Amino acid sequence: MEQDASLELVHELCEEMSRIGISCCHWKSNDQLARSASGDNDLDLLVGRVDVQAFVSILSRLGFKQAHEPLDERLPGILHYYGHDGGTGRLVHIHAHHQLILGHDATKNYRLPIEEPYLESAVKDGLFRVPAPEFGLIVFIVRMVLKHSTWDTILARQGALSAAERRELSYLRSRASENRVYEILRQHLPYVSEAVFEGCMRSLEPGCPYWTRVRAGQRLQRSLRGAARRPQMMDTLLRLWRRVFGAVRWRLLRRVAKKRMAGGGLLVAITGGDGAGKTTAVDGLYTWLSKEFWVVQVHMGKPAWSLLTIAVRGILKVGHSLGFYPYVETPIESSSDTGALEFPGYPWLLRQVCTARDRYLTYAKARRLATNGAVVICDRFPLPQLTLMDGPQMERWTKGKQSDRLVSFLVSQAKGYYESIASPELLAVLRVDPEIAVQRKQEESAASVRARSTEVWDLDWEQVRAHVLDAGKPRSDVLSELRALVWSYL
Repeated sequence: MEQDASLELVHELCEEMSRIGISCCHWKSNDQLARSASGDNDLDLLVGRVDVQAFVSILSRLGFKQAHEPLDERLPGILHYYGHDGGTGRLVHIHAHHQLILGHDATKNYRLPIEEPYLESAVKDGLFRVPAPEFGLIVFIVRMVLKHSTWDTILARQGALSAAERRELSYLRSRASENRVYEILRQHLPYVSEAVFEGCMRSLEPGCPYWTRVRAGQRLQRSLRGAARRPQMMDTLLRLWRRVFGAVRWRLLRRVAKKRMAGGGLLVAITGGDGAGKTTAVDGLYTWLSKEFWVVQVHMGKPAWSLLTIAVRGILKVGHSLGFYPYVETPIESSSDTGALEFPGYPWLLRQVCTARDRYLTYAKARRLATNGAVVICDRFPLPQLTLMDGPQMERWTKGKQSDRLVSFLVSQAKGYYESIASPELLAVLRVDPEIAVQRKQEESAASVRARSTEVWDLDWEQVRAHVLDAGKPRSDVLSELRALVWSYL
């Protein structure tokens, strides 16, 4: 196996397991060990039950985090761990098996109780220990027949082996001794007869008739009845249900069930002045994590309009069209302005209240999702320390109107919404020199960009529980630092 492209984190893991003497092997897809070492494939590890605690201790020292599948998809004796390789930024997924649970991907209904001899047969192959090819071939044949040779699978046009599966079959057959295969069957799986196993091997040959394949699958399932997690009929119905439900969830809701971190969800806020690269950072984090985990991306700076906001803004737009009042944009001021500010008008105040309410509703939804296990990434976040961006604006612009009851009421409403927004678990501030920000955001007003960036640049962030990153660096470096920071909180 080539090791040049292997990740440092994988090297460290294998070295630690070897040093301590963990009973473990890479139990499947062993024709693709180089891809496992490089992080392109999962690490499918079978770990002896007596070494589970030592194995988990190693993972913890190396910074791996446990994640859970959705409750209805979890399997006994199978756990998921993810590690962050600092040199490449890649996530390493360990699919840790303490039992050999096999079957169709939707249900995994059977356990082969041969873990001990399977592990005892393992020998070193580069970084990993791998089982004897005869054990590997037996388990592979059983896996493929249970996965591809049932009547419902064939009717769903999922009966053929993939190209990768055919390569693995060829790899194992070229290395396994036929006599040793049947010897292992007699010793460790006596309820799977030679005739049944031969029928299973024939059923995987290209061009095998459908009925022959279904019959081989039925005979194997009958042989494994004592190793089943649920009766065969119930398993078939469950496969059909999950196939239909999964299709509906994807086609109608465009949702795919993702894993959740065992430590719970996380509310992450990325803030900074204009030109700091907030959107790039948020998109990069989302792309990185959402392949495996339940991740939600929200924009707190420009929250989705609620029905009330749509109604209020519609009325205000009609009033403006009829000439009752001019439309006033959000005023722009310098962070150094200290004098009296011109009152922007009641319609502007109403829009500000609606914005405050929408930000609060977006925050409440984000907090709810994070509490239920999602990683929520917020683009911008209302902070009392920032007065020119995303926070309460009204008090500064209404200092000469304190006696106006309507103004006082609207200001208090907006203030109440902002005070109900608690700090996120992780606040990352992208800090960039204001002049660099102006150069990056030439499509926007230089005064506005400079003012907002100066406020972030001049603020003493040591008084705030925030992690400040130098956004003047190349954006790939900033994203790498941000990934490491987020991973440390998960």
